[in-house]
Amino acid sequence: MDTALATPVPLEPALPDAPPKNFVGRLATMPAASKMKLGVAMAAVLAALVAMAIWAGQGDWKILYANLPDKEAGSIVAQLQQMNVPYKYSEGGGAIMVPADKVYDLKMRLAAAGLPKASVTGNELLDNARFGQTDRQERSNMQRALEGELARTILKLDGVEDVRVHLALPQQNGFFREQQKPSASVMLTLFAGRSLDRGQTAAIVHLVSSSVPDLDAKAVSVVDQHGTLLSGPGENSQQSLDEQQLRYVHQVEASYLKRVQDILEPVVGRDNLRVAVTTDVDFTQSEATSEQFRPNQGDQPAAVRSQQMTESSNPGNTVPTGVPGAATNQPPVPAQAPINGASAPLQAAYASTNGGNSKKESVTNYEVDKTVRVTRNATGMIKRVNAAVVVNYRTATDPKGKTSTNAPTQEELDKLTALVQEAVGYDKDRGDSVRVVAAPFQAPAEPSDEALPLWQQPWVRDLLRTAAVPAALTLVALALIFGVIRPTLKDVFAPPPPPPGEAEGEKLAQLDAVVDDATALPGTDAAGTPLLENAAVNGKLEAARQLARDNPAAVANIMREWVTGEAA
Repeated sequence: MDTALATPVPLEPALPDAPPKNFVGRLATMPAASKMKLGVAMAAVLAALVAMAIWAGQGDWKILYANLPDKEAGSIVAQLQQMNVPYKYSEGGGAIMVPADKVYDLKMRLAAAGLPKASVTGNELLDNARFGQTDRQERSNMQRALEGELARTILKLDGVEDVRVHLALPQQNGFFREQQKPSASVMLTLFAGRSLDRGQTAAIVHLVSSSVPDLDAKAVSVVDQHGTLLSGPGENSQQSLDEQQLRYVHQVEASYLKRVQDILEPVVGRDNLRVAVTTDVDFTQSEATSEQFRPNQGDQPAAVRSQQMTESSNPGNTVPTGVPGAATNQPPVPAQAPINGASAPLQAAYASTNGGNSKKESVTNYEVDKTVRVTRNATGMIKRVNAAVVVNYRTATDPKGKTSTNAPTQEELDKLTALVQEAVGYDKDRGDSVRVVAAPFQAPAEPSDEALPLWQQPWVRDLLRTAAVPAALTLVALALIFGVIRPTLKDVFAPPPPPPGEAEGEKLAQLDAVVDDATALPGTDAAGTPLLENAAVNGKLEAARQLARDNPAAVANIMREWVTGEAA
């Protein structure tokens, strides 16, 4: 031990190259595996950031075109790819969707490119008329232009999504009796949940019939996308009258309803009353004509309208009569009636007639009174009125603040019934019915989101659906940053180890601090003087301390050998 301490051999280890102090140099000295891991992590973080930026920049998607044929849709998609515009399809695949801020710009750019080709063409078709076209081509273009203009006009109506118009325009000739009348058919595609009433259908029919010369409204057929005939041949005013009748009934019932509400609301309150009124209206039209004749009766003289008298006579053959003789040849004398009734003296024979006749006729026409009466019943006669009224229970609060509900008495209900009867013009002979009852009203249940779990709330679903992609990208980026990039960069930017010479100097300084300290060693007194019983041990310690003072490098090598187990 003493020999080893006496003959130390100082060794000077080889100093390694000093590590670079800049960031690029340190990255260059990293292992290849660390470099690859760091590069992959940084590329993934950059991709996540770019995806988030694209997602935030796209915003909402809107429909560019819908319900297009496959050929037209393919042409539009090819054009969008050439424009480098992002697009996607709807769930059903029937619509092409693009970012909301580019819809109108893309429509104009696609229209300039002639897409979609299935769009409605109107009078602009006539602007491209070619020189030398035949009469048949000219009529065809005129018909197509008219159909397109009608389709554009009908598309402006509310509820119409698409429309096609077909016109049958026969060629006119010079014979008036042989000319055929034109006809038209309209195919409507309505939006989901929408329908057309008879008034709107009649407006479409009138629009088409007024736009085509000599087209009768009865020759216009309107069909929807379900194949339902909305109007067609036989459309006349009688069918449109049903709509007027229904509107009239609604007006009458609304009038009665308002009367009942106005008279009962001040009594029971607006929220404590429910009224329903139905009316039975008779729209039957009847017309009666009657003629009455009154003969000439009474003391009033009859009025002679015309009078005709006819008289005729036939004398017959003349034959001789009387006593034959000279007096027979004498002309007859006029007959004279005896004054006193005595018979006349016998006269001579004379001639007389035989077989004569006479006829006398008289016709008198009198004026006869005649009355013609035409009776036409009024339409929309109210045959019966039914009114039903429900009154809520009364709510009362006692002085202690307790709330209770009480049903109206029968006397109060009778008074309310009398008011309703007067308001609607109750007629018992007509069969009217008025009923007033009392019942507690149930408060409407307000839809509350509290009944549903939090994860099923609509706003939570919308929030998750909107923020799912950005949140996932953010989590991936944070995981890469704190799990891969940060540890790798921490190793790169760690302070370099001190050079071996400096390390030796520090160790020697530490050894000098240990040797030169004032700590009392075992076996010594407070002043450091060795005790007698430990004189040998203290001597050895003093010799080691003196060796450390004289040759600190040798002591350091010995200590390194003890710690590492390797010979210096």
